[in-house]
Amino acid sequence: MLLVGNGRLVTRNDAKPFIENGGVVLENGTIKEFGDFKSLKEKYPNAELVDAKGKVIMPGLINAHSHIYSAFARGMSLNGPVSNSFVEILENFWWRMDKGLNLDDTKYSAYATLLDSVRFGVTTVFDHHASPFHAKDSLFQIADVAKELGVRTNLCYEVSDRDGEEIFKAGVKENLDFMKQYNQDNQNMVKGMFGMHASFTISDKSMQYCADSMAGVDGGYHIHVAEGIQDLQACLKEHGKRVVERLYSFDVLREKTIAVHAIHVNERELQLLKDTNTAVVHNPESNMNNAVGCSPVIEMFKKGILVGLGTDAYTHDMFESLKVANIVHKDNLCNSNVGWGEAVSMLFYNNREIAGRHFAGDMGIIKDGALGDVIIVDYTPHTPMNENNIDAHAIFGMMGRSVTDTIINGKVVMRDRVIQTVDEEMIMAKSREQAQDLWNRLTK
Repeated sequence: MLLVGNGRLVTRNDAKPFIENGGVVLENGTIKEFGDFKSLKEKYPNAELVDAKGKVIMPGLINAHSHIYSAFARGMSLNGPVSNSFVEILENFWWRMDKGLNLDDTKYSAYATLLDSVRFGVTTVFDHHASPFHAKDSLFQIADVAKELGVRTNLCYEVSDRDGEEIFKAGVKENLDFMKQYNQDNQNMVKGMFGMHASFTISDKSMQYCADSMAGVDGGYHIHVAEGIQDLQACLKEHGKRVVERLYSFDVLREKTIAVHAIHVNERELQLLKDTNTAVVHNPESNMNNAVGCSPVIEMFKKGILVGLGTDAYTHDMFESLKVANIVHKDNLCNSNVGWGEAVSMLFYNNREIAGRHFAGDMGIIKDGALGDVIIVDYTPHTPMNENNIDAHAIFGMMGRSVTDTIINGKVVMRDRVIQTVDEEMIMAKSREQAQDLWNRLTK
Protein backbone atom coordinates (compact mmCIF):
# COMPACT_ATOMS: atom_id res chain seq x y z
CA MET A 1 0.00 0.00 0.00
CA LEU A 2 1.23 3.48 -0.93
CA LEU A 3 0.22 6.83 0.46
CA VAL A 4 1.08 9.68 -1.88
CA GLY A 5 0.50 12.84 0.10
CA ASN A 6 1.52 16.10 1.69
CA GLY A 7 0.90 18.13 -1.44
CA ARG A 8 -1.71 20.15 -3.31
CA LEU A 9 -4.03 17.52 -4.76
CA VAL A 10 -5.62 18.19 -8.17
CA THR A 11 -8.09 15.37 -8.73
CA ARG A 12 -9.87 16.13 -12.05
CA ASN A 13 -12.84 14.85 -10.09
CA ASP A 14 -15.78 17.27 -10.11
CA ALA A 15 -16.97 15.99 -6.74
CA LYS A 16 -13.82 17.34 -5.09
CA PRO A 17 -11.49 19.04 -7.60
CA PHE A 18 -8.81 20.35 -5.22
CA ILE A 19 -7.49 19.63 -1.74
CA GLU A 20 -4.89 22.02 -0.34
CA ASN A 21 -3.04 19.30 1.58
CA GLY A 22 -4.25 16.05 0.13
CA GLY A 23 -3.28 12.46 -0.27
CA VAL A 24 -4.02 9.36 -2.34
CA VAL A 25 -3.93 5.79 -1.04
CA LEU A 26 -3.00 3.15 -3.65
CA GLU A 27 -3.47 -0.58 -3.28
CA ASN A 28 -3.49 -3.45 -5.80
CA GLY A 29 -3.07 -1.12 -8.75
CA THR A 30 -6.00 1.15 -7.95
CA ILE A 31 -6.88 4.16 -5.81
CA LYS A 32 -8.30 2.93 -2.51
CA GLU A 33 -9.09 6.36 -1.07
CA PHE A 34 -8.18 10.02 -1.36
CA GLY A 35 -8.71 13.03 0.86
CA ASP A 36 -7.07 15.07 3.58
CA PHE A 37 -3.46 13.96 4.03
CA LYS A 38 -3.41 14.12 7.81
CA SER A 39 -6.54 11.99 8.08
CA LEU A 40 -5.25 9.41 5.61
CA LYS A 41 -1.91 9.18 7.40
CA GLU A 42 -3.69 8.47 10.68
CA LYS A 43 -6.00 5.92 9.01
CA TYR A 44 -3.19 4.08 7.17
CA PRO A 45 -0.13 4.35 9.47
CA ASN A 46 1.64 1.38 7.85
CA ALA A 47 1.34 2.58 4.25
CA GLU A 48 4.59 3.40 2.46
CA LEU A 49 4.72 7.19 2.21
CA VAL A 50 5.61 9.01 -0.99
CA ASP A 51 6.05 12.51 0.39
CA ALA A 52 5.14 15.22 -2.13
CA LYS A 53 6.70 17.86 0.14
CA GLY A 54 4.21 20.52 -0.88
CA LYS A 55 4.34 19.78 -4.61
CA VAL A 56 1.29 19.13 -6.79
CA ILE A 57 -0.24 15.64 -6.85
CA MET A 58 -2.41 14.84 -9.87
CA PRO A 59 -3.54 12.01 -12.17
CA GLY A 60 -1.06 10.59 -14.67
CA LEU A 61 -1.25 12.05 -18.18
CA ILE A 62 -2.33 10.23 -21.35
CA ASN A 63 -0.75 10.69 -24.78
CA ALA A 64 -3.37 9.68 -27.35
CA HIS A 65 -1.03 9.51 -30.38
CA SER A 66 2.71 9.03 -30.71
CA HIS A 67 5.36 7.28 -32.84
CA ILE A 68 8.00 5.25 -31.03
CA TYR A 69 9.70 4.46 -34.33
CA SER A 70 10.72 8.12 -34.74
CA ALA A 71 12.89 8.22 -31.60
CA PHE A 72 16.23 8.01 -33.40
CA ALA A 73 15.34 10.90 -35.72
CA ARG A 74 16.48 13.34 -33.05
CA GLY A 75 19.70 14.89 -34.36
CA MET A 76 19.75 12.66 -37.46
CA SER A 77 20.78 14.14 -40.83
CA LEU A 78 19.97 12.31 -44.06
CA ASN A 79 21.45 13.34 -47.38
CA GLY A 80 18.76 14.10 -49.89
CA PRO A 81 16.68 16.75 -51.64
CA VAL A 82 14.97 19.60 -49.85
CA SER A 83 11.37 18.70 -48.98
CA ASN A 84 8.83 21.27 -50.16
CA SER A 85 5.61 19.46 -49.25
CA PHE A 86 4.30 17.13 -46.57
CA VAL A 87 4.49 14.08 -48.87
CA GLU A 88 8.10 14.97 -49.72
CA ILE A 89 8.89 15.12 -45.98
CA LEU A 90 7.48 11.60 -45.69
CA GLU A 91 9.32 10.30 -48.76
CA ASN A 92 12.67 11.96 -48.10
CA PHE A 93 12.89 11.45 -44.37
CA TRP A 94 10.34 9.33 -42.49
CA TRP A 95 9.84 6.58 -45.05
CA ARG A 96 13.60 6.28 -45.53
CA MET A 97 14.02 5.98 -41.79
CA ASP A 98 11.30 3.44 -41.05
CA LYS A 99 12.59 1.14 -43.80
CA GLY A 100 15.93 0.99 -41.99
CA LEU A 101 14.58 -0.06 -38.60
CA ASN A 102 15.31 -3.52 -37.23
CA LEU A 103 13.98 -5.06 -34.02
CA ASP A 104 16.90 -3.78 -31.95
CA ASP A 105 16.23 -0.27 -33.22
CA THR A 106 12.58 -0.68 -32.30
CA LYS A 107 13.49 -1.97 -28.85
CA TYR A 108 15.70 0.96 -27.93
CA SER A 109 13.38 3.47 -29.60
CA ALA A 110 10.71 2.13 -27.25
CA TYR A 111 12.99 2.51 -24.24
CA ALA A 112 13.86 6.09 -25.22
CA THR A 113 10.29 7.17 -25.93
CA LEU A 114 8.68 5.53 -22.92
CA LEU A 115 11.41 6.72 -20.54
CA ASP A 116 10.85 10.26 -21.78
CA SER A 117 7.12 9.77 -21.27
CA VAL A 118 7.63 8.63 -17.67
CA ARG A 119 9.93 11.57 -16.98
CA PHE A 120 7.17 13.92 -18.20
CA GLY A 121 4.41 12.29 -16.17
CA VAL A 122 2.79 10.39 -19.04
CA THR A 123 1.49 7.10 -17.72
CA THR A 124 -0.41 5.85 -20.80
CA VAL A 125 0.82 6.02 -24.40
CA PHE A 126 -1.09 5.24 -27.60
CA ASP A 127 1.55 4.40 -30.20
CA HIS A 128 1.47 3.96 -33.97
CA HIS A 129 4.49 1.95 -35.15
CA ALA A 130 6.22 1.39 -38.51
CA SER A 131 9.23 -0.77 -39.42
CA PRO A 132 8.23 -2.30 -42.77
CA PHE A 133 11.17 -4.66 -43.21
CA HIS A 134 10.89 -5.88 -39.62
CA ALA A 135 7.16 -5.76 -38.94
CA LYS A 136 6.94 -9.26 -37.45
CA ASP A 137 7.18 -9.19 -33.65
CA SER A 138 7.75 -5.41 -33.61
CA LEU A 139 4.67 -4.71 -31.47
CA PHE A 140 5.56 -7.57 -29.14
CA GLN A 141 9.04 -6.08 -28.77
CA ILE A 142 7.58 -2.72 -27.79
CA ALA A 143 5.14 -4.40 -25.40
CA ASP A 144 7.99 -6.22 -23.66
CA VAL A 145 9.78 -2.90 -23.09
CA ALA A 146 6.60 -1.24 -21.86
CA LYS A 147 5.98 -4.06 -19.39
CA GLU A 148 9.56 -3.91 -18.15
CA LEU A 149 9.32 -0.17 -17.57
CA GLY A 150 5.79 -0.39 -16.16
CA VAL A 151 4.11 1.95 -18.69
CA ARG A 152 0.52 1.47 -19.85
CA THR A 153 0.44 1.24 -23.66
CA ASN A 154 -1.91 0.77 -26.59
CA LEU A 155 0.00 -0.32 -29.70
CA CYS A 156 -0.65 -0.78 -33.41
CA TYR A 157 1.32 -1.31 -36.62
CA GLU A 158 0.69 1.05 -39.54
CA VAL A 159 -0.10 -0.91 -42.69
CA SER A 160 0.21 0.60 -46.16
CA ASP A 161 0.84 -0.41 -49.77
CA ARG A 162 4.01 1.61 -50.15
CA ASP A 163 6.39 -1.36 -49.74
CA GLY A 164 4.45 -4.03 -51.62
CA GLU A 165 1.82 -6.67 -50.91
CA GLU A 166 4.00 -9.04 -48.88
CA ILE A 167 5.02 -6.33 -46.43
CA PHE A 168 1.46 -5.00 -46.32
CA LYS A 169 0.17 -8.42 -45.29
CA ALA A 170 2.95 -8.83 -42.73
CA GLY A 171 1.76 -5.59 -41.12
CA VAL A 172 -1.84 -6.79 -41.10
CA LYS A 173 -0.77 -10.04 -39.44
CA GLU A 174 1.26 -8.20 -36.80
CA ASN A 175 -1.79 -6.12 -35.87
CA LEU A 176 -4.08 -9.14 -35.69
CA ASP A 177 -1.66 -11.36 -33.78
CA PHE A 178 -1.05 -8.60 -31.25
CA MET A 179 -4.71 -7.71 -30.79
CA LYS A 180 -5.75 -11.33 -30.42
CA GLN A 181 -3.19 -11.85 -27.67
CA TYR A 182 -3.52 -8.65 -25.69
CA ASN A 183 -7.16 -7.68 -26.17
CA GLN A 184 -8.50 -11.00 -24.97
CA ASP A 185 -6.66 -11.46 -21.68
CA ASN A 186 -7.39 -9.96 -18.28
CA GLN A 187 -4.32 -7.73 -17.93
CA ASN A 188 -4.90 -4.00 -18.24
CA MET A 189 -1.45 -2.65 -19.14
CA VAL A 190 -1.09 -3.48 -22.85
CA LYS A 191 -3.81 -3.34 -25.52
CA GLY A 192 -3.83 -3.20 -29.30
CA MET A 193 -5.52 -1.50 -32.23
CA PHE A 194 -5.38 -2.06 -35.99
CA GLY A 195 -2.98 0.52 -37.43
CA MET A 196 -3.22 2.05 -40.88
CA HIS A 197 -0.94 4.70 -42.29
CA ALA A 198 -3.35 6.89 -44.28
CA SER A 199 -5.96 6.71 -47.00
CA PHE A 200 -3.59 7.79 -49.76
CA THR A 201 -1.19 4.87 -49.14
CA ILE A 202 -3.88 2.16 -49.00
CA SER A 203 -5.72 0.93 -52.11
CA ASP A 204 -9.35 -0.16 -52.14
CA LYS A 205 -8.20 -3.77 -52.41
CA SER A 206 -5.98 -3.42 -49.37
CA MET A 207 -8.61 -1.45 -47.45
CA GLN A 208 -11.09 -4.28 -48.04
CA TYR A 209 -8.48 -6.83 -46.96
CA CYS A 210 -8.08 -4.94 -43.68
CA ALA A 211 -11.84 -4.77 -43.19
CA ASP A 212 -12.21 -8.50 -43.84
CA SER A 213 -9.30 -9.28 -41.49
CA MET A 214 -10.90 -7.27 -38.70
CA ALA A 215 -14.17 -9.23 -38.82
CA GLY A 216 -14.87 -10.55 -35.34
CA VAL A 217 -11.78 -8.92 -33.81
CA ASP A 218 -12.22 -6.77 -30.70
CA GLY A 219 -10.76 -3.34 -31.42
CA GLY A 220 -10.71 -0.25 -33.58
CA TYR A 221 -8.46 1.38 -36.14
CA HIS A 222 -5.72 3.95 -35.55
CA ILE A 223 -5.15 5.97 -38.75
CA HIS A 224 -3.90 9.35 -39.95
CA VAL A 225 -6.82 11.19 -41.54
CA ALA A 226 -6.47 14.09 -44.01
CA GLU A 227 -3.28 15.27 -42.34
CA GLY A 228 -1.88 16.78 -45.54
CA ILE A 229 -3.87 18.26 -48.40
CA GLN A 230 -2.37 15.59 -50.66
CA ASP A 231 -4.30 12.90 -48.78
CA LEU A 232 -7.56 14.65 -49.68
CA GLN A 233 -6.51 15.37 -53.26
CA ALA A 234 -5.51 11.74 -53.88
CA CYS A 235 -8.78 10.49 -52.41
CA LEU A 236 -10.88 12.76 -54.60
CA LYS A 237 -8.88 11.88 -57.72
CA GLU A 238 -8.64 8.12 -57.21
CA HIS A 239 -11.87 7.33 -55.35
CA GLY A 240 -14.25 10.19 -56.06
CA LYS A 241 -14.86 10.91 -52.39
CA ARG A 242 -13.24 12.65 -49.45
CA VAL A 243 -11.04 10.86 -46.90
CA VAL A 244 -13.54 10.48 -44.05
CA GLU A 245 -16.24 9.41 -46.51
CA ARG A 246 -13.94 6.73 -47.90
CA LEU A 247 -13.08 5.40 -44.45
CA TYR A 248 -16.77 5.33 -43.59
CA SER A 249 -17.47 3.20 -46.67
CA PHE A 250 -15.05 0.54 -45.34
CA ASP A 251 -16.47 0.63 -41.79
CA VAL A 252 -13.24 2.08 -40.39
CA LEU A 253 -15.10 4.70 -38.37
CA ARG A 254 -16.36 3.39 -35.03
CA GLU A 255 -16.24 4.05 -31.30
CA LYS A 256 -12.87 2.37 -30.78
CA THR A 257 -11.24 4.08 -33.79
CA ILE A 258 -8.82 6.98 -33.50
CA ALA A 259 -8.80 9.37 -36.47
CA VAL A 260 -5.54 11.28 -36.12
CA HIS A 261 -5.25 14.94 -37.23
CA ALA A 262 -8.44 15.34 -39.36
CA ILE A 263 -7.28 18.69 -40.76
CA HIS A 264 -8.65 18.83 -44.31
CA VAL A 265 -12.22 17.82 -43.53
CA ASN A 266 -15.55 19.43 -44.35
CA GLU A 267 -18.94 19.68 -42.65
CA ARG A 268 -20.18 16.36 -44.02
CA GLU A 269 -17.06 14.57 -42.75
CA LEU A 270 -17.35 16.11 -39.31
CA GLN A 271 -20.91 14.83 -39.14
CA LEU A 272 -19.76 11.32 -40.07
CA LEU A 273 -17.16 11.39 -37.30
CA LYS A 274 -19.84 12.50 -34.87
CA ASP A 275 -22.44 9.99 -36.04
CA THR A 276 -20.00 7.05 -35.78
CA ASN A 277 -18.68 8.21 -32.38
CA THR A 278 -15.15 8.17 -33.78
CA ALA A 279 -12.50 9.88 -31.67
CA VAL A 280 -10.20 12.47 -33.23
CA VAL A 281 -6.72 13.17 -31.84
CA HIS A 282 -5.24 16.64 -32.31
CA ASN A 283 -1.44 17.07 -32.59
CA PRO A 284 -0.87 20.84 -32.76
CA GLU A 285 2.93 21.02 -32.64
CA SER A 286 3.47 18.37 -35.29
CA ASN A 287 0.90 20.00 -37.58
CA MET A 288 2.64 23.34 -37.26
CA ASN A 289 6.06 21.78 -37.83
CA ASN A 290 4.92 20.04 -41.02
CA ALA A 291 2.99 23.11 -42.19
CA VAL A 292 -0.08 20.98 -42.98
CA GLY A 293 -2.67 23.35 -41.52
CA CYS A 294 -4.71 23.67 -38.36
CA SER A 295 -7.34 21.10 -37.51
CA PRO A 296 -10.87 22.56 -37.06
CA VAL A 297 -10.92 21.51 -33.42
CA ILE A 298 -13.17 24.34 -32.26
CA GLU A 299 -15.81 23.30 -34.78
CA MET A 300 -15.42 19.67 -33.70
CA PHE A 301 -16.16 20.66 -30.12
CA LYS A 302 -19.26 22.53 -31.24
CA LYS A 303 -20.47 19.37 -32.98
CA GLY A 304 -19.82 17.21 -29.93
CA ILE A 305 -16.99 15.16 -31.48
CA LEU A 306 -14.66 13.56 -28.93
CA VAL A 307 -11.28 15.23 -29.52
CA GLY A 308 -8.18 14.14 -27.63
CA LEU A 309 -4.62 15.42 -27.54
CA GLY A 310 -1.47 13.72 -28.82
CA THR A 311 2.07 14.69 -29.68
CA ASP A 312 2.76 12.74 -32.89
CA ALA A 313 6.19 12.24 -31.23
CA TYR A 314 7.12 15.88 -31.84
CA THR A 315 7.54 15.85 -28.07
CA HIS A 316 6.55 13.51 -25.25
CA ASP A 317 5.69 16.38 -22.93
CA MET A 318 1.91 16.68 -22.74
CA PHE A 319 2.13 19.93 -20.75
CA GLU A 320 3.98 21.42 -23.73
CA SER A 321 1.27 20.24 -26.12
CA LEU A 322 -1.38 21.62 -23.76
CA LYS A 323 0.18 25.07 -23.98
CA VAL A 324 0.35 24.99 -27.78
CA ALA A 325 -3.18 23.62 -28.13
CA ASN A 326 -4.35 26.62 -26.12
CA ILE A 327 -2.73 29.22 -28.38
CA VAL A 328 -2.74 27.76 -31.89
CA HIS A 329 -6.51 28.08 -32.33
CA LYS A 330 -6.49 31.63 -31.03
CA ASP A 331 -3.92 32.47 -33.67
CA ASN A 332 -5.59 30.48 -36.45
CA LEU A 333 -9.04 31.97 -35.85
CA CYS A 334 -7.83 35.41 -34.72
CA ASN A 335 -9.99 34.92 -31.66
CA SER A 336 -8.52 35.18 -28.18
CA ASN A 337 -11.62 33.60 -26.64
CA VAL A 338 -11.08 30.09 -28.01
CA GLY A 339 -8.60 27.33 -27.22
CA TRP A 340 -8.46 27.51 -23.45
CA GLY A 341 -11.35 25.26 -22.54
CA GLU A 342 -10.78 22.98 -25.51
CA ALA A 343 -7.10 22.38 -24.65
CA VAL A 344 -7.92 21.51 -21.06
CA SER A 345 -10.78 19.25 -22.11
CA MET A 346 -8.65 17.40 -24.65
CA LEU A 347 -5.83 16.55 -22.26
CA PHE A 348 -7.53 16.09 -18.91
CA TYR A 349 -10.98 14.80 -19.83
CA ASN A 350 -11.23 13.58 -23.42
CA ASN A 351 -7.99 11.59 -23.41
CA ARG A 352 -9.23 9.61 -20.45
CA GLU A 353 -12.52 8.92 -22.27
CA ILE A 354 -10.60 7.72 -25.33
CA ALA A 355 -8.41 5.52 -23.14
CA GLY A 356 -11.50 4.20 -21.40
CA ARG A 357 -12.66 2.72 -24.69
CA HIS A 358 -9.63 0.42 -24.65
CA PHE A 359 -8.68 -0.14 -21.02
CA ALA A 360 -10.85 -1.28 -18.11
CA GLY A 361 -11.40 1.15 -15.25
CA ASP A 362 -11.31 4.90 -14.80
CA MET A 363 -8.05 6.69 -15.51
CA GLY A 364 -6.86 10.29 -15.56
CA ILE A 365 -8.84 10.96 -12.40
CA ILE A 366 -8.37 10.72 -8.65
CA LYS A 367 -11.33 8.87 -7.24
CA ASP A 368 -11.95 5.70 -5.26
CA GLY A 369 -11.49 2.66 -7.48
CA ALA A 370 -9.77 4.48 -10.36
CA LEU A 371 -6.54 3.12 -11.84
CA GLY A 372 -3.49 3.92 -9.74
CA ASP A 373 -1.75 6.32 -12.14
CA VAL A 374 -0.52 9.33 -10.16
CA ILE A 375 2.24 11.91 -10.66
CA ILE A 376 3.90 14.58 -8.54
CA VAL A 377 4.79 17.91 -10.17
CA ASP A 378 7.39 20.23 -8.66
CA TYR A 379 5.34 23.38 -8.96
CA THR A 380 5.01 26.02 -6.26
CA PRO A 381 2.47 28.68 -7.26
CA HIS A 382 3.31 32.32 -6.62
CA THR A 383 -0.40 33.17 -6.71
CA PRO A 384 -3.29 31.45 -4.91
CA MET A 385 -4.18 28.02 -6.29
CA ASN A 386 -7.65 26.57 -5.88
CA GLU A 387 -10.35 24.59 -7.66
CA ASN A 388 -11.31 27.61 -9.76
CA ASN A 389 -7.90 28.26 -11.32
CA ILE A 390 -6.08 24.92 -11.49
CA ASP A 391 -6.31 24.97 -15.31
CA ALA A 392 -4.46 28.29 -15.47
CA HIS A 393 -1.73 26.91 -13.23
CA ALA A 394 -1.44 23.81 -15.45
CA ILE A 395 -1.20 25.78 -18.69
CA PHE A 396 1.02 28.64 -17.58
CA GLY A 397 2.98 27.13 -14.72
CA MET A 398 3.59 23.40 -15.16
CA MET A 399 5.87 21.56 -17.56
CA GLY A 400 6.92 17.98 -18.12
CA ARG A 401 10.38 18.44 -16.68
CA SER A 402 8.79 19.54 -13.41
CA VAL A 403 7.51 16.01 -12.78
CA THR A 404 9.45 14.32 -9.97
CA ASP A 405 7.50 11.12 -9.35
CA THR A 406 5.50 8.87 -11.67
CA ILE A 407 3.35 6.04 -10.32
CA ILE A 408 1.64 3.67 -12.77
CA ASN A 409 -0.80 0.94 -11.82
CA GLY A 410 0.07 1.59 -8.19
CA LYS A 411 3.82 1.02 -8.72
CA VAL A 412 6.52 3.68 -8.43
CA VAL A 413 8.22 3.93 -11.83
CA MET A 414 10.08 7.19 -11.15
CA ARG A 415 10.89 8.60 -7.71
CA ASP A 416 12.66 11.91 -7.16
CA ARG A 417 13.41 11.93 -10.92
CA VAL A 418 15.18 8.54 -10.76
CA ILE A 419 13.73 5.68 -12.83
CA GLN A 420 13.09 2.72 -10.54
CA THR A 421 12.38 -0.13 -12.97
CA VAL A 422 15.47 -0.21 -15.23
CA ASP A 423 19.08 0.98 -15.35
CA GLU A 424 18.40 4.24 -17.17
CA GLU A 425 22.04 5.21 -17.66
CA MET A 426 22.90 1.88 -19.27
CA ILE A 427 19.84 2.00 -21.53
CA MET A 428 20.57 5.55 -22.69
CA ALA A 429 24.16 4.60 -23.51
CA LYS A 430 22.98 1.60 -25.52
CA SER A 431 20.33 3.76 -27.20
CA ARG A 432 22.98 6.19 -28.44
CA GLU A 433 25.01 3.30 -29.84
CA GLN A 434 21.95 1.85 -31.55
CA ALA A 435 20.98 5.22 -32.99
CA GLN A 436 24.46 5.75 -34.42
CA ASP A 437 24.34 2.29 -35.97
CA LEU A 438 21.02 3.13 -37.64
CA TRP A 439 22.36 6.46 -38.91
CA ASN A 440 25.36 4.69 -40.40
CA ARG A 441 23.14 2.16 -42.15
CA LEU A 442 20.86 4.86 -43.56
CA THR A 443 23.65 7.01 -44.98
CA LYS A 444 25.72 4.24 -46.63
